[in-house]
Amino acid sequence: MNVRRRLIPGVAAVAACALGLGTLTACSGSAAADARGHGGLDVVASFYPLQYLVEEIGGTHVSVTNLTRPGQEPHDLEISARQTARLQEADAVFYIKNLQPAVDDAVAQSGVRTKVDAASLTTLEKHGNEVGGHAAAHDHDHGEEAGAADPHVWLDPVRFAQVAEGVSAALKKADPKHAADYGRNTAALLKKFTALDEDFREGLANTRTKTFITTHAAFGYLAERYGLTEEAVNGLDPESEPSVNRVRALENLAKADGVTTVFYETLVSDRTAGTIARDVGLRTDVLDPLEGITDKSRGDDYMQVMRSNLKALRTALGTK
Repeated sequence: MNVRRRLIPGVAAVAACALGLGTLTACSGSAAADARGHGGLDVVASFYPLQYLVEEIGGTHVSVTNLTRPGQEPHDLEISARQTARLQEADAVFYIKNLQPAVDDAVAQSGVRTKVDAASLTTLEKHGNEVGGHAAAHDHDHGEEAGAADPHVWLDPVRFAQVAEGVSAALKKADPKHAADYGRNTAALLKKFTALDEDFREGLANTRTKTFITTHAAFGYLAERYGLTEEAVNGLDPESEPSVNRVRALENLAKADGVTTVFYETLVSDRTAGTIARDVGLRTDVLDPLEGITDKSRGDDYMQVMRSNLKALRTALGTK
């Protein structure tokens, strides 16, 4: 997947930091010292969903630094010299390869002993702008990203539970002394994922329509899991410009399939969603891809925001 590659190479990042231009995190190198001071693991997570897993499973035995600031679009992350130093000090790093190119480069160049690509802990599929029934039935303009490997596995509770088990195994291997605690925490977390999956299955089983439109093709795995069709304005890149043909096709589809809502996300402008909605007489609402938690999020953590997404989908699709 060729998501925007606006990154600062290692040498340039150091120079930028020296000039005061680097993007600094709120976490300092003292986190590593604190973690080692209480005998815990010093862990780096590339963005919020992986931070959530590590904190839920690791509990008090881990200290987690998130490379992506709250409110920052993860695809746009540029690695600063200070963040590069944090990676060098860490005991483990969890990331999703090809989601954040700057992270991929920094991890590859780091000496971190435990490097875990969360995408390798489950299966990935190739998704374009459409996933579900209409993807096979309609011949739309998919854009450059059609058929790209979709990294958004965390939006499918079943796949994300598989990732959680892999994270747990990595933590147990890195810190065998606390393996039993990691196992108990993982079991409790997996129960939460099971309950979330059941809520989605029941909540989306009987809806007036199965098609939803979103500005960002992040919900393909969720759509496949629960028998829906995601029709995205843009591809896997949330800020790419849609073609005129694509917009026209979505407007026609909305009328034909009784679509009521165009979804947008919290970290990207709602301009495109608003334009399509006005042209067809639809409303707009938030469907959160959960790439970060901010004061605009409809919930304080992964589970709460996912249930807010379920509520939004039920309203948009029309429950019977």
